[in-house]
Formats: sequence, structure tokens, C-alpha cells
Amino acid sequence: MTELYKLKRSLSLSAVIFYGVGAILGAGIYVLVGEVSRVSGYFSPLSFLLAAFIALFSALSYIELSVRFPKSAGEAVYVNNAFSLRWLTQLVGLLVVATGVVSAATMATGVVGYVQWFFSWHESVVILLFIVIVGAIAIWGIKQSAWAVALITLVEVGGLLYVIFISADNMLEFPARIAQIEFQSVDSVVTGIFLGGFLAFYAYIGFEDIVNIAEEIKQPEQVLPKAILYSFAIATLLYVAISIAALSVLNPQQLAASSAPLADVVRHQGLDASWIGVISILAVTNGAIVQLIMGARVLYGMAANGLLPKPLARINPITSTPVIASVVCVLLTLLLALMFPLGGLAQATSIIVLVIFSIVNVTLIKLTRESFKGQQMLYPKWVPYVGLMLCLMVFVLKPLL
Repeated sequence: MTELYKLKRSLSLSAVIFYGVGAILGAGIYVLVGEVSRVSGYFSPLSFLLAAFIALFSALSYIELSVRFPKSAGEAVYVNNAFSLRWLTQLVGLLVVATGVVSAATMATGVVGYVQWFFSWHESVVILLFIVIVGAIAIWGIKQSAWAVALITLVEVGGLLYVIFISADNMLEFPARIAQIEFQSVDSVVTGIFLGGFLAFYAYIGFEDIVNIAEEIKQPEQVLPKAILYSFAIATLLYVAISIAALSVLNPQQLAASSAPLADVVRHQGLDASWIGVISILAVTNGAIVQLIMGARVLYGMAANGLLPKPLARINPITSTPVIASVVCVLLTLLLALMFPLGGLAQATSIIVLVIFSIVNVTLIKLTRESFKGQQMLYPKWVPYVGLMLCLMVFVLKPLL
């Protein structure tokens, strides 16, 4: 029996940081380091720093809004307060849900290759089992789900730290290696860094998922800003360090040609890399859990505010989670994963996220001019303008990547 219970505030700062780091890292870093190296070569670490700069302004806009409106369906709540247009609020909320289910479907499709390293199961069987398992974890309970995410995040980060550790001696020689390389021109280097930065921007998608569990966080006004910034900083340090580690062992061409670049780094050091496949599966699982939790919380928040059918706002008294909303997200994810290819799903995710980030920045601009006028702001008023401009730049330059 389900009733319209409220979500339970049970997440501490440390739990939310783990949640955020897991959401940002996902499994992308185990592949993305090769993609960025293809574009920016030995300057990939600078591309990851540039990507952090690009994404940071949108992250600050999210923080500014989340401390004022610490609600599930965060983006929809922000837009509703800024524009008071029901259709626009519903559209934004559903776009956020679409991001969650499409991302989860992308991960479900992407995990097939890793699983088939170990088991010769049919693709459809792998997808079905994967989505059922992550869906069950997401429904289990936010505290339990958060602990599962934290545990997997620890394993994932541990794998990255191991790669850094075994590459430490090579990393000390990295500056000298760059100094010895002859580059075509300064313009080509700068262009590569910028294009690599726009590509690496997608490595930072995930911090926004934190705002949609706001109603399950203790003292969200204090915890949310710290959790988003700490998660962002930890992910940036790991991205830059792992990029240097990989490039200190293999050259950019080798990394770009590899389907599992970090596994190749480990092999090149004469060590067994089979565990990279296991960690990759766990990392994908982590990302999918976060996306399904986020999508369900947005459906719950919209339904609780009368924007979607009320049954989606029902909270199960045993799990303290929106079970109906979660099942809807699981079914949509399964449908998408079985119907569409990996490449198309990934492209759709990136486009939707850019649209949402742009809308959030526009929303903060409007609220700053009107509702927040005269109020003390956490960050300068020009932050959302820069965030919007950078999102539009990524969108325009995306075809070049």
C-alpha cells in the first residue's frame, strides 16, 4: 500500500559528495581520456581544466538556485518560479527526466561489451538484467542506494588511483617529454586544447543530478553548495591526474586508437588489466543508478506540484522512495536501450543536457533581475551570463568534435 508520504531527509554531506562524484565520473573517464587525447594530444590535461572552467559557471548557477529552492524536480521548480508558465515547467521537467532515462539507456547499451568479456550472453539479456538490477537498487531506498553508489564510487576512484600509482615514475618525466616534442604551431596547439575542452565538457555532466535529491538531504541549504563544489573539484583533480598518467605511459595516438585506454596503460606497465573491465561495469552501474534516482525524483516532484498525475508522487512507506515513478523510469530506460543504438543515445543525452543548462542559466538571469533583486547573492550576477555563453559555444562547436 502506498500513500503520499514525504521523502525522508537521510543524506549527509559525505553521502552526497560520494553521490556527486559517482554521478560525474560515471564510466566515461575509462574511455574519454583516449577521445580527448585524439583531439588535444599531450595537452589533454589542459583540455580537462578548460572543460572544468566551462562547466563551472553552470554549476554555480545551479548552486545559486538550489539553495533558494531545495526541491526535487529542481530545474522545473526554478523555471516555474521564474516564468510561471505551466507548459514550460512541464517541458523542462520532462527534458530532465529524458536526460536521466536516455543516459541510463546509454549506459545499459554501453555495458554490453564489458559484460561479454566475461559471459557470452545475448545483448538483450545483458540489457534486461542490467536495468532490472539498477532499478531494484534505485527503488530499494535512498540511503541504501546512496551507500551502494558510495561503495562503487570508492572502487572506481580506487581503480583510477591505482593507474596513477603505477604511472607515478613516468608522470615525473611528463614535463620533460612535452618539452622535447616538436609541435606544428601555437595555433594548432591552442585549437586542440579548446576542441578537447569542449569534448571533455561532457565528462562533467552529473553534478546537476545532486539538486534533484534535495528533499532527501539533511540541511540542503548548507550541504548542496558544498557537495556540488567538492564533487566538482574531486572529479577535476582525478581527470587531470589520470590524463597525465595515461599520456606519460602511452602516446596520444595509442590512446586514441584504444577502446580501453586505461586497460592498455596497465598492460603497458606489465600488469594484469582484466579488473579494469570489472570496474568499468561497476562504474556504468553507478551512473545508471544515479540517473534512475534522479529521473524518479523529478517525476515525483512534478507530480507533487500538480504538474503530472498524482500517483507518481506516491511514496512507499517501506522503502521511502517513489516506487511508481521509479518503475516508469525503469520501463522507459529498458524501451530506449532495446530500441536505439549507443551512439544515438549518447548524442541525444549531450544535446538535452546543453539545452537544460542553458535554460537554467537564463532562469537565474531572470530571477536575479526580478525576484532576487536587492537580495544577497552567493556569486556575482554575471555568472549565469557566462554560463549561458559557454553552453551556447559548446553547442555551436559540437559538430566539429
